[in-house]
Amino acid sequence: MKLVILYLLLHLLHIHQVTSAENCNFFNGSWVFDSSYPHYNSTTCPFIEHVFNCQRNGRPDEMYLKYRWQPQDCQLQRFCGSDFLLRFKGKSIMFVGDSLSRNQYQSLLCLLYTSMPGIKYKEMRSGDISVVHFLDYEVQVKLDRNLFLVDVARDKDKIGRVLVLDSVAGKARHWLVNDVLVFNTFAWWGRRRSKQPWDFIKLGDKIMKDMDRLAALETGLTTWARWADAAVNPNKTRVFFQTLSPAHYNGSEWDEPHTRNCGRETKPVLGSIYHGNLPWGLGIQKKILSKIKNPAFKLFDITHLSQFRKDAHPSAYGEFGRTGMDCLHWCVAGVTDAWNEILYNIFL
Repeated sequence: MKLVILYLLLHLLHIHQVTSAENCNFFNGSWVFDSSYPHYNSTTCPFIEHVFNCQRNGRPDEMYLKYRWQPQDCQLQRFCGSDFLLRFKGKSIMFVGDSLSRNQYQSLLCLLYTSMPGIKYKEMRSGDISVVHFLDYEVQVKLDRNLFLVDVARDKDKIGRVLVLDSVAGKARHWLVNDVLVFNTFAWWGRRRSKQPWDFIKLGDKIMKDMDRLAALETGLTTWARWADAAVNPNKTRVFFQTLSPAHYNGSEWDEPHTRNCGRETKPVLGSIYHGNLPWGLGIQKKILSKIKNPAFKLFDITHLSQFRKDAHPSAYGEFGRTGMDCLHWCVAGVTDAWNEILYNIFL
């Protein structure tokens, strides 16, 4: 009788946890110290590029690795690589976007690889698309390096690279074959001159040398949102859009007005309130993406939770060292592991 009662109690607890998770806003909470983190030793992961590999690049402190994200109203289940691989057996997940997508892609690869010692995998690359195939589970983790989501084409009149704001046809066929898609675009829409990876903008039949960048972002993102609404089969594919990832170059955002970058930061902003302003493009993203009605779609709102982590960027331990202070990308291991832990929990 006692065993029956215990079973019923555990069953009710499980139902409560599932219901709480389904109704929980995973993106609202705070960072808490946890000595059991990080999930892995980054020096044992073969997938981390130099730009994200802070420990191998000589970063001396490790406190930034010891924080986990705690939602306000529920518990996140700790990422379990073996369970993830079983749930996704025979399936594929693709990250589509700029270097922040690459950041999250490499984090997920490390979470999976280090959780299963000796796991067999095969790496492939064709053009902008990279694939790591975990052979024993037939799980493929992919990356499509795509700065704008809309097409960048070579014009037939040889005028150069053309950013086509009303078309995603160039890459969409590669997206729809996947079971999970995680999109991101923002950082490159404001780049100018030599850092601008296009020569002209095309909208309909009109070709322009330039236009208001906020308007360009809004138009391009609307094109992608219409595609996601119309083309994605919710019975096959889940689609996430990752909101913009915050940079930390202005100390006044975390009550240190004389600080110009993240270089000396070793701890996050604690608590659940961040006093800095939300990044300028977030409102545009949310306005456009809120119009998507396809049940396959979910907003992956990592902006607010990442704002607290002024301590977790590569800073002087990134691609260019102290000559190129990096307060945009994230160290791996680090914050992107929390993004993937949330992604994992969404599928539980």
